[in-house]
Amino acid sequence: VQLQASGGGLVQPGGSLNLSCITSGVDLDYYAIGWFRQAPGKEREGVICISETEAVTFFEESVRGRFTIFRDKATRTVYLQMDTLRPEDTAVYYCASRFWGCTGTGPFDSWGQGTLVTVSS
Repeated sequence: VQLQASGGGLVQPGGSLNLSCITSGVDLDYYAIGWFRQAPGKEREGVICISETEAVTFFEESVRGRFTIFRDKATRTVYLQMDTLRPEDTAVYYCASRFWGCTGTGPFDSWGQGTLVTVSS
């Protein structure tokens, strides 16, 4: 199982970025993919997740209405479209997989390497 996150960069406040999570060895018919982030000096937090049925769960309410998650099963890629970015969105963003749903007792147990998003003028 491999997940590879990419697409980070430097963007001005109010700008947009699209992150990609390319998966290998993950059956998206059975696995949810979540995006997490870790800001400097802070703990990692959940952001958003898409389940195997394409149900979306927001772990972080501050991104609702600004971030969108969607997937392309043909290319095994999950995307995070981030609009109206704020300085407080600055973090390393990770994607991770979880068997059967975005919530429950089981962990997100496979992780990508992370991609840095910096929102600054």
